[in-house]
Amino acid sequence: MVVTFINAGNNDMNGTMKKSGRAYLFLSKLLFTILIISVYCIGRSIPLYGIDTSVYDNALDAGMLLEQSVGGDLYKCSIMALGISPYMISSILVQLIVACKPKEVKARTSAKKMNRLTVIFMLMLSITQSILRLDELVFVTDKYPFMKLVAFLEMITGACIIMWLCGRNKKYGIGGQTVLIFVNIVDGIMVNLRSVNRSEAMIPVLVSVIAALLMIFMENSEKRIPVQRISIHNIYADKNYQAIKFNPVGVMPVMFTSAAYMIPGLLARMLLRNMPDNARVIWINDNLDLNKPLGIAVYIGILFILNITLSYLIINPSDMMEQFLKSGDSLAGIHPGKDTKRYLKKHILQISFVSSMVLGGCVFASLYLQMKGALVGTLAMLPTSAMILMGLWSNLYKEAEAIIHTDSYKTFI
Repeated sequence: MVVTFINAGNNDMNGTMKKSGRAYLFLSKLLFTILIISVYCIGRSIPLYGIDTSVYDNALDAGMLLEQSVGGDLYKCSIMALGISPYMISSILVQLIVACKPKEVKARTSAKKMNRLTVIFMLMLSITQSILRLDELVFVTDKYPFMKLVAFLEMITGACIIMWLCGRNKKYGIGGQTVLIFVNIVDGIMVNLRSVNRSEAMIPVLVSVIAALLMIFMENSEKRIPVQRISIHNIYADKNYQAIKFNPVGVMPVMFTSAAYMIPGLLARMLLRNMPDNARVIWINDNLDLNKPLGIAVYIGILFILNITLSYLIINPSDMMEQFLKSGDSLAGIHPGKDTKRYLKKHILQISFVSSMVLGGCVFASLYLQMKGALVGTLAMLPTSAMILMGLWSNLYKEAEAIIHTDSYKTFI
């Protein structure tokens, strides 16, 4: 009896210590993330050297609000003007490069090498974006050329600081780079709603609510493919399955589309600098706008391509097939090997295409209504912001829940 009481007391004490340890871990990560957000917000409020800030109080448009979700400040005139877009685009490029390599080469590619490539691409993009951004900035005077040089260096430095903040938050905080996007989106939504009256906001808010509900549904729903496990021969044998979310890669495609959409604009502006009298280049540059059919088509097309491509890269039917072959397991009613790979490819394509249709439909609805004048431009990207916000919130909630419930099992010995 004494031994029983002692064991029970030890179990209770261990359980209490584990709960307090998890609470401390979550609180410390949360406080670190708040610190990262504070540093980022302070940087967004520091204007570039020599900028005429009085110019940047003009009306907003959909393009500005789109760029703000992955960009820095709303008017892109602070030291964080480039925002997180160089880092995001660089991450996409590195992932695509690694994914296209043979399996043996991919296995030998270290995280350190990938980080080095990401930094190189990020610096190249930051330099390009800074040069193009300088042409759009308004300085208090043109008599001192060094003002542009200082602003150029400040923007590149700001992009490097943002990358460092994302890395620190990924290691010691909650949410990684997504918390900075979360801050941008919340700020953008607040600015949007304050800039219009209640009657103008009714339609875009309604579309945004529908988009947010669809995102929550897709984030928390999955397709279950029955799996035969050779190691399970009991009543649970029929309950094994391979789960694929209805939104396979979450909110990543929507976020990356906002960043990737800047690439055609950057290329068009670079061509216009070199060929200022070319009529076709002028037309492309003028129509790559979210108020024009070409800009909307390019944006929706990028969303489709990224969603389907990232679904294949992250779920990877080839790797899944090999895991089944190594373990001896198989999909119910499907031959192992190539048949399994074809079956998985077909289902991933179907699921990602439907997901793209839902995401693209919500974005297209608001952009089309804006193009037809049914809603103001400042609220055209509100549904996109709502989808990203709900997706990020779901991921942040799940990550926080995982930290809180780490090792939250009951002892049985």
